Amino acid sequence: MNQKRYSRQILFSSIGTEGQREIRTKHVLIIGVGALGSSIAEMLCRSGIGNLTIIDRDYVEKSNLQRQQLYTEQDAKERIPKAAAAERRLMEINRECSIKSIVGEATVELLEQLAKSVDIIMDATDNMEIRMIVNDIAVKHEIPWIYGACVGSSGMSYTIVPGETPCLHCLIKSMPMTGMTCDTVGIIAPTVQLVVSHQVTEALKILVGDKASLRGTFLTFDLWKNEHHNIKVNRVKREDCPTCGENPTYPFLKKENQTKTAVLCGRETVQIRPSNPKDIPFQQLEESLQKKGYTVRQNQFLLSVQLEANRVVLFKDGRALIHETNDVVYAKTLYDQLLG
Repeated sequence: MNQKRYSRQILFSSIGTEGQREIRTKHVLIIGVGALGSSIAEMLCRSGIGNLTIIDRDYVEKSNLQRQQLYTEQDAKERIPKAAAAERRLMEINRECSIKSIVGEATVELLEQLAKSVDIIMDATDNMEIRMIVNDIAVKHEIPWIYGACVGSSGMSYTIVPGETPCLHCLIKSMPMTGMTCDTVGIIAPTVQLVVSHQVTEALKILVGDKASLRGTFLTFDLWKNEHHNIKVNRVKREDCPTCGENPTYPFLKKENQTKTAVLCGRETVQIRPSNPKDIPFQQLEESLQKKGYTVRQNQFLLSVQLEANRVVLFKDGRALIHETNDVVYAKTLYDQLLG
């Protein structure tokens, strides 16, 4: 361990040399590397985390650059997947950190596999279905996970420790989970950074083994209105909770509760995920689409085709983002037309 590199963090008595060694041995999984995830990843990377796995299904666009600090204009121009762009930048920040990037969705199968080796899961997605899957996985495998969300000037965070705290399933009927997104009402960058600061601080407490210092409340704030609330939630823990109750069934891990299509909130975009991963021959497909008169661009990760009214982005595994529509049936029709 390079003590000089982390000297200021080691001087902080709640971490110290032993705590820094502990951080170096740990593995953190980040779900989503957009606004929250990219900042979480950078903070943990600079803090000396030993292993970092990042998952994201999207690619960099210009509208991301205002608040997603790992990415550049060139990443947006080339439409580089966020996970790949984040890994490249993080390796420039700290090569002592082992980083694995996954361009794709946080499916049950993938999370079940990763759960065998991770110490903490960090929530940085804007998708409630994926959060509920993460909640089931984390409780099932007894992995602490840290919820985070932000929109406009408001943010929230909550640390879930299986067996000790209420899980997200317990909270969902009691807490103010907003349906708004940054694509519908906007976001200011300081909101992101404050949520991340709370999430990463809680993560560091767990990584060094200081659970006694965890906040223990559901935090909400509004920076613009100068509001800050810590809500005690221990009483909302339910004995009949299907995730963390006495007889758990982990409902969101069941196939019938997992969608193959999803409307990306506020973006006029439908995601389509094939039942079985495919291996799309980009070069062959590009030539075929160009012969039909379509404008096609590709990089090593994805292929983008501009249709008359829609832009379709295809990933190697067959997953697709159909832009300029919220109509799932119409999106499926376009997908089938392109891939036969």
